[in-house]
Amino acid sequence: MKVLLKKDVHGCGKEGDIANVSDGYANNFLIPKGLAVPADERTINAANIKKQAQKHRIEVQRKNAKALAADMSKLSVKVYAKSGDNGRLFGAITGKEISAALKEQFDIDCDKKKIRIDEPIKQCGVYTVGAHMFEQTDATFKVEVLPLVQ
Repeated sequence: MKVLLKKDVHGCGKEGDIANVSDGYANNFLIPKGLAVPADERTINAANIKKQAQKHRIEVQRKNAKALAADMSKLSVKVYAKSGDNGRLFGAITGKEISAALKEQFDIDCDKKKIRIDEPIKQCGVYTVGAHMFEQTDATFKVEVLPLVQ
């Protein structure tokens, strides 16, 4: 019997797949538990449309991420922090501060977990920082750390 899986089932397949299973397994386990529905032309067509829509959505996200990464490579973000006389910071600049500065200065939403800093920023100066935007799409931009004037 052919069934359309509504959830991942170990040994059968992933959500949205069409699996060929025994009649007893389908009628006594998969369908009553809500893990699958019988596959007919209508459900197969609906599953194919859903897969195509998901592929299209991912492709649009990838295209937007590449465009944003290209725009971000031209940016120079200014981050202000408390520092001593010699330019050494009290603490360090993290992805959280850089993410907040990107949002404030350029209205770009970038999660702090996606910002990649090679080494901790503990001095005033200009640093190159990376950000993971999407699968196989990274952006690099400059971060200028300036002393906070009080």
